[in-house]
Amino acid sequence: MINEFHNEIEKIKGVFLEELKKIQSQESLKTLKDKYVSRKKGILTDLLKRLKDVPREEKPAAGKTVNKLKVLIESSITNKLEEIGSGEKLTRDYSLPGFDYPQGHPHLLSLIRSQIEDILLTMGYDIAYGPEIEQDYYNFTALNFQKDHPARDEQDTFFIDGLPETLLRTHTSPVQIRYMKDHKPPIKIISPGKVFRKDEPDATHTPVFHQVEGLLIDKGITFSHLRGTLELFIHSFFGDNVNLRFRPSYFPFTEPSAEVDISCFLCFGKDPNCRICKGGGWLEILGSGMVHPQVLKNCGIDPDVYSGFAFGMGIERIAMLKHEVRDLRMFYDNDLRFVTQFG
Repeated sequence: MINEFHNEIEKIKGVFLEELKKIQSQESLKTLKDKYVSRKKGILTDLLKRLKDVPREEKPAAGKTVNKLKVLIESSITNKLEEIGSGEKLTRDYSLPGFDYPQGHPHLLSLIRSQIEDILLTMGYDIAYGPEIEQDYYNFTALNFQKDHPARDEQDTFFIDGLPETLLRTHTSPVQIRYMKDHKPPIKIISPGKVFRKDEPDATHTPVFHQVEGLLIDKGITFSHLRGTLELFIHSFFGDNVNLRFRPSYFPFTEPSAEVDISCFLCFGKDPNCRICKGGGWLEILGSGMVHPQVLKNCGIDPDVYSGFAFGMGIERIAMLKHEVRDLRMFYDNDLRFVTQFG
């Protein structure tokens, strides 16, 4: 199978290079870029998704080949853009000195989100989206939150006046409920997006932030599958030297549940004065657990036949840890001295 996959990639590479030669304008270059690297329908995105069907022993070689193609396409498009820009400048008659416009780039939170999505897409997950204005049923009831749960308090959640049972979602978990109700197992998705809670802004809280949650439902899924998935993700994102540990926890929609910590990727627990872990050696990174049987029942899935796991992480939390950002508000202050350090 690897030979067929490799031959297909070589064919895509040849077609891309031929199409690139014919590009003469920035507009047509953008169309070509969307065709190959669009996150929804791009050819590269499709190749990444198809890696899940490659035999396990052949997957590393296949992934390496796809990544080489990705680097080639992105660098070729960048070079072509510079070439087109230079050509346009030579054909113009300037009567005034030109303006030196600064080059923009994605925000750090967008970069971290893209990195997380790319890793999980490679692992065979699909991306699912849902509304930010949500119903109480999907946000709480179907996820096994009791009527007296503190999260339902108006001091914690943005309920919308005049619209009973309507609120700004407090997590992206309702996307999982909607997807399970509309699709039959096996299910393997991630749900990234903005969420909202009534938190006063400070160094570690803000009323709007971003999450990425994952869900896998199939026959015979166990906690071992969850651990293996998170190990692969964490090693891909933070490096092979990072270890992880699970601590028992509680979430209404998973049982058993666990918080996941990673070993400090700066000092590896060896520096009592480490500026990241403060000498503790561990960093809390995400929450996880096996999907509660009642949640499966609420979505019309038989828990005696199917099981699954879920995990969720805050994108701001990941960015703060990886890049040593000390104050969450810096992501939203629009201070160019901060945002231009990344990208």
